[in-house]
This record gives sequence, C-alpha cells and structure tokens, in this order.
Amino acid sequence: MELNLNAEVLQAYGYTSENININQIGTGLINRTYLLSPVFEENKFILQNINTSVFKHPQSIAGNLKLIGNYLATNYPDYLFIKPVSTISGEEMAFVNGEYWRLLPYIPHTVSLEVLNEPQQAYEAAKQFAKLSRLLADFETTTLQETIPGFHNLSLRVDQFQDALKLASPELKTIAKQQIDDANSQKHLLDYFNSYSHRKDFPNRVMHHDTKISNVLLDAETFKGICVIDLDTIMPGKFISDLGDMMRTYLCAFSENETDLGKINIRLPYFEAMIKAYLSEMKSILTETEKELILFSGKYMIYMQAIRFLTDFLNGNIYYPVSYSTQNLDRAKNQFKLLHELSVNEKELQDIIESNL
Repeated sequence: MELNLNAEVLQAYGYTSENININQIGTGLINRTYLLSPVFEENKFILQNINTSVFKHPQSIAGNLKLIGNYLATNYPDYLFIKPVSTISGEEMAFVNGEYWRLLPYIPHTVSLEVLNEPQQAYEAAKQFAKLSRLLADFETTTLQETIPGFHNLSLRVDQFQDALKLASPELKTIAKQQIDDANSQKHLLDYFNSYSHRKDFPNRVMHHDTKISNVLLDAETFKGICVIDLDTIMPGKFISDLGDMMRTYLCAFSENETDLGKINIRLPYFEAMIKAYLSEMKSILTETEKELILFSGKYMIYMQAIRFLTDFLNGNIYYPVSYSTQNLDRAKNQFKLLHELSVNEKELQDIIESNL
C-alpha cells in the first residue's frame, strides 16, 4: 500500500489514514482495488485506481455512469446501480499525482464468484445483466461515450490479426499455422455479422461488455442475484456483446487457460439456465433480427477472443500477460475448440433458444 499517495486520495473523500482501515482486495488485472472501513461509520467503501493504460479517458467512464445513474434513479429508483461517491469537492473521481481514483459504496452481505459451480448461478448472473439492459432499453445510447473504442468490433480485430500476420516472424507463423488457418476459415462469421449490421431492427443498446461471473453480486446466503458491478465498460453496443460473452465464459467448466482441449465442452444445463434467465428479461424487447442472432452471439464473441489471443501471440505477447511464451497460442487453441463445440451442438442449443422465445 502506497500510504503517501493514498493519504491524498483519502483526503479527497474527507478521510485520513487515522480514521479509516485499508485492505487491498480483488483479483482483477486491470484496476487496483481496496476495501475502506471507516472507524466511526458502519458503511464501507471500495476504492479503485483506474488503469489509464486500458481506459485512456477515465472521464468518459465517470460521465457514462453519471448519466445512467441519473436515468435509473429517475425511472427505476428501486434498482441498485452502484455509481461512484462524489469527492468532497463534488467531483466524480479524485485526480491525485497523475492518477484517477473513484470511491464506490460497498454492498454488504454479498459475494462475487470467480467460478460457476451450478446452473442456477449462471441463471442469476444472466438475469442481472439482462435486467440492466431491459431497464435501459429506452435510454439514449448516443449520449454515452466509448470507454474502450472498438472493444467488441470484430472487423477491427480481424484487421489487427491480418496486420500481425504480415509482420510476424516465419518461426511464429510456422508454430501457429493451424490456428492461422482456423482464423481464416472462420472469417465468414464477420461477413455474416456485416450482412445484419445495418438493419434498422439491430439497434445499439446500453451493454455491460464484460459479463463474466465475477461481475455480478449475489446474496451471500441465498445466492440470488443482486446487481452487476465493474461498470467501466458500460457503453453502446449490440446485444451480442453481453449475451455472447456469457456464452463464452459460462458454457465451459474450464477457462481459456486450459491446455487439455479434451476438457473444452459445452455444458447444456448452464446454457439452458442462462438462456431462460436472459430471455425472461429481454424477450419482450428483442427485435426479430436480435432473436435470429442469439446463438450467433456466442460464435461472434468466441471467434473474436480467439483471434485476439492469436494476434497477441503473433505480436510477441504485448497485451495479455503470459507465464510462458506460447500461452496466448494455447488460449487461441482453447477458444477455437470452444467455437467448434458450439457448432457441433448447434441444433440442440437452438432448440433450447426456441423453447424459451
């Protein structure tokens, strides 16, 4: 803990190191996170340092959260939307020594999971992400800013892959030949998306963009969903971003770091729970085009992540942290296998979707 730095940050919110206890928490790779426990108050807070290497314009995060928070407070006052606490000077963030910090209320009696252990947890998580999308269905998305430009832009990711391929060494291209072939053979997914992208009934919506299970708070006793957290990436996007990312991260029992590809399989009960929950909230507002693209959303997001890992491998592992030189290639293999499994099980998965529409 850098106490000298944090002393100034604490002062921005009216605290000092003498009247508050500080503990570093969380396993996130992006932002440093601390639990603040004021000595003479019952309320606790989460203090986060915003990683400006990833989020180049933190003001856009603060602006988005303020707009959405005000909208929800006006239209759905009972909804728990965790927006930042203002500094004592009324700012959305504290700017200290060239770094941005924000303070969030801590929600007691809740937990967040790192790993899904049963389908009901997938149900609760999907329902919370879908509920937020539903409540914001009439929100004017053009008022929001992109906090990570091009984050889920598959066309951009394919272009970055092609650029990396041109510059990669012959050795890396030889090692990754099968995955390069896989990436090129699946490019039709981008063409398919583009054939829909200009339809009037394929709108931009307010999307979370990072729907992993750890970004949902559950009741510590009942494990019922409470709300979504980690709202840095909330911005305009297609419904594909949230639902597809849930498919990518919920459907397999193993993460993208698993190297035994025989373990990469689709868990049908988790898919069914997720789809049932998502559509229980979103079915009434999804357009016909969006309904057509429900299963495709998983293909889109898995393919995009596969080529992002492959691109980083070809670039020399400059974006994703690795513990060995071919880890990003192994991650790409993992995601291409998951994409294959989604296709192999397509009929059964589509039947589950149809039964819930």
